[in-house]
Amino acid sequence: MVFSSITFLLYFLPIFLIVYYTAGKRMRNIVILAASTLFYAWGAPWFIFILLASTFLDFYLVRWMHQSTKAKHKKSLLILSITLNVGLLAYFKYANFFVDNVNTIIQSLGMQPMGWTEVLLPIGISFYTFQTLTYSIDVYRGIHQPLRKVWDYMLYIIMFPQLIAGPIVRFNHIADQITERDTTIDDRLLGFYRFCIGLGKKVLIANVLGAKVTGIMGAESFSGLDSTTAWIGILAYTFQIYFDFSGYSDMAIGLGRMMGFRFPENFDNPYTSKSITEFWRRWHMTLGTWMRDYLYIPLGGNKVSTGRLYFNLWFVFLISGLWHGASWNFVAWGAYHGLFLVIERLFLKGILKKIGPWASWAYCFIISVLGWVIFKVEDMRMAMEYYGKLFAFDFGSYPILDEPRFGFMMVIAALFSFFTLSPKGRQMQDAVYFKPYSSNMTIGMWFVSMSLFILSVAALATADFNPFIYFRF
Repeated sequence: MVFSSITFLLYFLPIFLIVYYTAGKRMRNIVILAASTLFYAWGAPWFIFILLASTFLDFYLVRWMHQSTKAKHKKSLLILSITLNVGLLAYFKYANFFVDNVNTIIQSLGMQPMGWTEVLLPIGISFYTFQTLTYSIDVYRGIHQPLRKVWDYMLYIIMFPQLIAGPIVRFNHIADQITERDTTIDDRLLGFYRFCIGLGKKVLIANVLGAKVTGIMGAESFSGLDSTTAWIGILAYTFQIYFDFSGYSDMAIGLGRMMGFRFPENFDNPYTSKSITEFWRRWHMTLGTWMRDYLYIPLGGNKVSTGRLYFNLWFVFLISGLWHGASWNFVAWGAYHGLFLVIERLFLKGILKKIGPWASWAYCFIISVLGWVIFKVEDMRMAMEYYGKLFAFDFGSYPILDEPRFGFMMVIAALFSFFTLSPKGRQMQDAVYFKPYSSNMTIGMWFVSMSLFILSVAALATADFNPFIYFRF
């Protein structure tokens, strides 16, 4: 089940909210836990038992670690907890990838490949793993006390708004909210507004662009593409993946707010960045800060030699790419971004300052767009073919007027991706997302939100194209 589905919008969510708001304060966590179990079991009924069992075991491993007075014992239990959670991720997400590559090597040596039954990928396994890791590591570091009840820990791990695709909610940021929180009328309204904005991004913009992307970039061969069509395809994907993922994050943040939780922001207008370094401070922000605090800094961070620092940066982005998917194209995508981060540290940062903000913005946007080719096209040979089409310079006319809905949504996507380049645009966004509402603005936002909700439901009811890019990560 995903948020942008008729089942969730018209059945699951209304029933959940009615039960949640009518339940007593002591029962609300139980209501969320029961709803989250049902939500996850809907899409992965066989994995929910593994998820619950591993979560139960991990809770007690971390409790024993916290209670231990011996440093070696604490460290051993931390390693055991990390091994349990990373082991689940390695098996379910990367076992097929590993066996396929081993078999390729074996076959190239003239040997028989090993037999293997494909492992199905559970939804949300990457986000689940990162949250279990942050719990055990934060407790080990003494950043926060462990939760007292196993049910509260299960709630933190499998809470349905953020389980499938984040944002990655770190334990020390939400621990106190799990055990003690209030839900005001303002929380419910602001959460609903944010949810509807995200729903509109996903259904009304990303889905329309995604249909065109599938037609262009989902082909078995790109031999028939001209440069115009190739650029339209990758630009559409650039906006699709942003509105798809940021829309889902907005919905998760809104759902959490309706329950009294404050989830971290996950996007901050990344396509207005003026360097790849800045881009990664604005794109999937919770992943970036997680990688920084739990991988980059333990590797030495900035407190190492210059050569080691550059290696650490590149290595972290290799891991980030692999986290996105068990395929070499994701590794290549991570290496691509890591390379530009290193180059910017070496010399490009100074050049970008000299050439001015607009040239820097154009550089960053083009680099981001070209990187999405590797992300989207999993076959590296075909990805290279697509790059060839982009730079073949055989531009032809494109019948954009024959596709008014797609053309209109491309304009809307560009407008909302770039409008915070101006100070006035930033003020408008902050007023909608972060500032208290006046009475008139509350009425206006209610009208806008209900319109987005109705239009989105109508679009979902009349279309069978509703993918979610990060659903498989």
